[in-house]
Amino acid sequence: MQDILVKAENIELVIFDVDGVMTDGSLFMGDNGQEYKAFNSLDGHGMRMLQEGGISAAIITGRKSSVVEHRMKDLGITRVYQGYRDKIPAYQALMADIGLASEQVAYVGDDVVDLPIMTRVGFAIAVQDAHPYVKKHAHWITQNNGGQGAVRDVCELILEAKGLLVQALESYLYIPE
Repeated sequence: MQDILVKAENIELVIFDVDGVMTDGSLFMGDNGQEYKAFNSLDGHGMRMLQEGGISAAIITGRKSSVVEHRMKDLGITRVYQGYRDKIPAYQALMADIGLASEQVAYVGDDVVDLPIMTRVGFAIAVQDAHPYVKKHAHWITQNNGGQGAVRDVCELILEAKGLLVQALESYLYIPE
């Protein structure tokens, strides 16, 4: 676990896939073609705490969805790359934009389309219910499944490694004067 904490401590940017990571992978489609996704509120708050701790977050996803656009806007995430079945061009554009070394970047994925980025970053993370081949190539596997707290697991691990988790959590305590 110590080597995982060292990797996590170096992270300045976490890139998240959406379907299967931020959601459970289910795709709900209405008769009119409207797409619906369910996001976990604990995951969302974890992403807020991560950003408040000075760690950037980004999204690279193979699908395009206005639901994702709205959710990321709500979370204050501006680096959103949608519609990239081949995720490498989005990753390269993001890396050029943000100017970090690969060792400072984590990627959270669940399926084989995530492997090209996972094998390039300093900290490759798979959600608990990821494809077995993806888990085989991950540095760390979350305790929770995608869409069910896996993102929060990632955020708290990185905050803990940087010595920021206790402060982030204690900021919510009411202590009477």
